Amino acid sequence: METRAPYALIGLFVLAVIGAVLGFVYWLNNAGGLGERRSYRVQFDTPVSGLLVGAAVLFNGIRVGEVTELKLPPGKSKQVVAAISVAAGTPLKSDTKAGLEFQGLTGVPVIALEGGSDDKPVATDLLLVADTAASQSMTAAARNALVRVDNLVAENAAGLRDIVANLKSFSEALARNSDRVDGILAGVEKMTGGGSQPPPKTIYDLSAPTTFPPAQNPSSAQLAVAEPTVTLQLDTQRILVIPIEARPGFADAQWSDAIPRLVQARLVQAFENFSLQRGVTRTSAEISPDQQLFLDIRSFQVVLEKEPAAEVAITAKVVSKEGRVLASRIFTERSSVTDLVPARAAAAINEAFGKVAGEIVVWASTIR
Repeated sequence: METRAPYALIGLFVLAVIGAVLGFVYWLNNAGGLGERRSYRVQFDTPVSGLLVGAAVLFNGIRVGEVTELKLPPGKSKQVVAAISVAAGTPLKSDTKAGLEFQGLTGVPVIALEGGSDDKPVATDLLLVADTAASQSMTAAARNALVRVDNLVAENAAGLRDIVANLKSFSEALARNSDRVDGILAGVEKMTGGGSQPPPKTIYDLSAPTTFPPAQNPSSAQLAVAEPTVTLQLDTQRILVIPIEARPGFADAQWSDAIPRLVQARLVQAFENFSLQRGVTRTSAEISPDQQLFLDIRSFQVVLEKEPAAEVAITAKVVSKEGRVLASRIFTERSSVTDLVPARAAAAINEAFGKVAGEIVVWASTIR
């Protein structure tokens, strides 16, 4: 049995598709409206950079049409005429102003129509002259403001670089002195009675050696021990562990004084334990000793390598009353740390310091 094709139905479907395509094209050309349209011409006496055929036409911010043509009038090099098509019901008056507006800070330009008095006659297809002042919309003003800001930044680029560099230096200085800043803030908070009281810290001290190897014919010259010089990292009461990072318990532990002053005090005590026949004191403006002992602390911490170990390294120089260096030497000792807790770390550092202090006392006592 032969199947008969519904040719009439297929033909009607094809015609419907063609009609839909034509209607869609007509809708595109009339900004989505099928109503009556009216054509106007807008004359610009300034450039219309970016304005294209098909661009929107707005009336009081509402889209009412589109640009249908752009052309240059013969013999007028500074003018541009834009043909626009708008909905017939748009209340355009003879005094309606037209201008170029940008949608968004980086959007495409559109033609904006606004204003118009109710008592004025309805605009015909006569030429509408674009109002230059009306072209300065809020978005255009914002774009101009951005241009001015960009120019301001470009003109002051060197100054801004200096400001950034100063801020970087300031932040680095704060980072280096974070312990002192914390101490200052804590002191201010305590003075004003604000905040909760921090838990008491565990205080550790150094021990001055009491036993020394024998020294032949020790000097009896008066000696003054200067406060050691240190790097900023070692000018602290913290028990240092290198590399520095947050470790349980170490934030609540500290030496009884800053490392330089504590080392100076215990060395003076060590010299006294060695011999009371030699006058030993701290450096002072009121005292003119025969010799001075200058110290530089290079290391005073626990170092994490294969095995944790306390490391103490001190450079010592004996200087005469005339300012001449009589002798200099570097003293270094290490002591293993069995468990990385504040008590064991402090004990290991104290052990290494005791050995270094004993060697310095015996060595300095032989310098004449």
